[in-house]
This record gives sequence, structure tokens and C-alpha cells, in this order.
Amino acid sequence: MNNEKIHEVNKDYWNTNTDQWFGVTALPQYGTLFATEEELNLFGNVKGAKLLEIGCGSGHSLKYQGDHGAAELWGLDMSSSQLENAKKYLRENNYTAKLICSPMEEECGIPKDYFDFVYSIYAIGWTTDLENTFVKIASYLKKDGIFIFSWQHPLHSCVSIDEDKLLFGRSYFDEAWFTQPMPGESTALLCSRKVSTYINALSKAGFVIEQMVEQTHSDILNKIEEVSRKIKKAQMLPLSFVFKARKL
Repeated sequence: MNNEKIHEVNKDYWNTNTDQWFGVTALPQYGTLFATEEELNLFGNVKGAKLLEIGCGSGHSLKYQGDHGAAELWGLDMSSSQLENAKKYLRENNYTAKLICSPMEEECGIPKDYFDFVYSIYAIGWTTDLENTFVKIASYLKKDGIFIFSWQHPLHSCVSIDEDKLLFGRSYFDEAWFTQPMPGESTALLCSRKVSTYINALSKAGFVIEQMVEQTHSDILNKIEEVSRKIKKAQMLPLSFVFKARKL
């Protein structure tokens, strides 16, 4: 599928549905029903650090980093409407950030060898070119800089739950782009990449993986009453994952 077409469809979706996603899936959350930053402590101390968020959305994760003492906040998003919301939200909370409107795969003037952390909360999967995106992210980081990102686990989109049975509805190995129904009557274009695809792309870009997490939130794992189908699924397999990698 043509990358320009994918960008056009997805940019239109995000510009049209911006307010629907205001504050959704932002730090300390890494994903729905997933372990949080408060549990995992992947960032550690960010006081005085320079941070760039890929797919910054409404700015809630940037505010979280500001609340923890970050010195510089930068955000990248392909949706101008998302960035308008982020700018307003951050201003209302007495923060400023350098916000850039661009697909993550493209050159957009972000400084090289500059950031202590680059991170992405449930946005990296929108890239049309994973290897090139990781190479760009590596170029933004200082030596030994940290890259943290979360996304939907590929098993989540392959498997459905029927009572206590997990049923495969599509192949784990299928990485083709497809039309994804979204809340309401909207659609977007996505693909489901294998875990090994992310690992190999990180390695080629010059990262060493320090941690991979597939952990459902502990409260969900221990929940036994009023369990929905989604919660039951989360108790049986990971719905999301998060990687922490360091630039060599």
C-alpha cells in the first residue's frame, strides 16, 4: 500500500477525531490494562533532561514529564489538530513545548544527538517505515540516550476470546496493512508487526534492548469479580508491550 495514501487516511482520521482521544493512553499509562510507569519505573529520574515524544497527541504525557522535572519538552505528531490541543493543554498547565507537525518517518528539523530520552506512548505503530523511523530516533538521541515505546501487542489483534478459549482469527506472521475500524463509524489504516520485527529494527538502528515488558496491570491479573471479556483476555495474554532501549 502506498505510504502517502496511508498518511493521508490516518492524518484525516486524527484531525477529524482529535477531541475523542484527548488524554487517552498517556503516561503513566503505557496501554489499556497494562502495567504503568509507576509500576515499571522505566524512565527513572528525568529531572533536567531533554525529552522528545513521538506521537505526542494531546500533550498529556509531556505534562507528566514536566511534572517530573524535565528541562525541555518536545513533541512530534502528524495531526495539526492534536498539536493545537497539546499546545492549549500545556499552556493551561504552565508548560511550553516545541511542537512539530510531521509524520515520524520524515525529516522535520529535530536536532541530532540532542535528547536524553525519546519516547512514544501507543503511537509508534502508525509509522509506515519502522526501520527508518528507528534510525531517525537514534539520530536524535545522545550516546547512551534512552528510547522507550509502547504499542499494541501483535497477539492482541490475532486472538479473540470465547468464554475461556483463545481463538486465532488471523496469522501472527501477516504484516500487511489493513483497514481498522475505529470508535464511531471511522476507519484508519494499520498493520500488525511481529515482535521480532521491532527487535531487529532496533538492532539495525544501533540500539541495545535493556528491557521488554508484556505485563498486564497487577490489579487486572488479580481481579476475579465482574470480569469483562477484555479483562479476561488481558489475564491470558498481553494486550500491549513496551520496549526500553539504549543508543550505543
